[in-house]
Amino acid sequence: MTKLLTGRSLVKIASAALCTLALSATSSFAADPVKLRISTPAVESDWHAKMLTVFKDELEKTAPGEFDVEIHLNASLFKQGTEPAAMQRGNLDMAMISAQDIAKQIPAWSVFTAGYLIRDPDHQKKVFNSDIGQKFYKMVADDMNIEILDVGYLGTRELNLASDKKITTPDDLDGVKLRMPGSDAWLFLGNALGADATPLAFGEVYTGLQTGTIDGQDNPLPTVKAVKFYEVTKQIVLTDHLVDAIFLSMAKDTYDDLSAEQQEKVQEAAAVATAYNNEKRIADEKSLVDFFKSEGLKVYAPDVPAFRKKVQDAYLESEFAQDWPDGIVDQINAVK
Repeated sequence: MTKLLTGRSLVKIASAALCTLALSATSSFAADPVKLRISTPAVESDWHAKMLTVFKDELEKTAPGEFDVEIHLNASLFKQGTEPAAMQRGNLDMAMISAQDIAKQIPAWSVFTAGYLIRDPDHQKKVFNSDIGQKFYKMVADDMNIEILDVGYLGTRELNLASDKKITTPDDLDGVKLRMPGSDAWLFLGNALGADATPLAFGEVYTGLQTGTIDGQDNPLPTVKAVKFYEVTKQIVLTDHLVDAIFLSMAKDTYDDLSAEQQEKVQEAAAVATAYNNEKRIADEKSLVDFFKSEGLKVYAPDVPAFRKKVQDAYLESEFAQDWPDGIVDQINAVK
């Protein structure tokens, strides 16, 4: 005998079906990983490219299936220096940005583009982990809508020249076309060193050195090795003019859409990645002088105090210093 369904039974069945559909939809939504597209000009062999893989692997370990991290190397997605604007427009989720990039929009940040201010990698980490760093990170979040996750050591920048002329003082760089990235902060540093700062995209530097479009470039030693600039240059001058940083960052809209737990996982993964980069890069730098000498390059230290004085005087007399918070240089110097 067929049992007739009452109106109440039909309502219960319909409600159960709707609940099942809702739970299924919720599970499907929760299962969709958060896509994080990262753009960098770094080549695959460079440590700050490898650290992105560490970041990706760490997230997969601590938050399996929650993130889909896409790493785009060699400026294949966005050109160097355009990443902040891409994140602000919502076209990019993550990038490694420089203080020079930030200073274009927040002039106070130009203090971290100044030569001979940050002493070494340890000092760099301590400065950005201090109240000073948190204050400057907040500027970026508030004014640029970008969340800085952590700072990584990019290396200590040295001069890498195609000529044989020995460089002892800043005067010896007079007329030398020194490639610098194309921003006011970078070009100022190149000119402050005594050279003729010339803007050129990173991907064009090797050919520029080869053809004589530029006479030299400045980068940390691991980068010189990774992109094989030593093949088209003759000397490295150990000016130690900038202890450089790279900031692993995320578009704030992307960051704010994450749950608190996901934000914590992202922060932890960033810390693991930058620690990996720093350890490898510092060890690499220690061994590279001998490597470049074995490749036939001259590697030597110039009159660093002369360079330091010229560069620091140039900054203190510049318009950049007018934008620096009062007492910031003394505060940074006081961090031990």
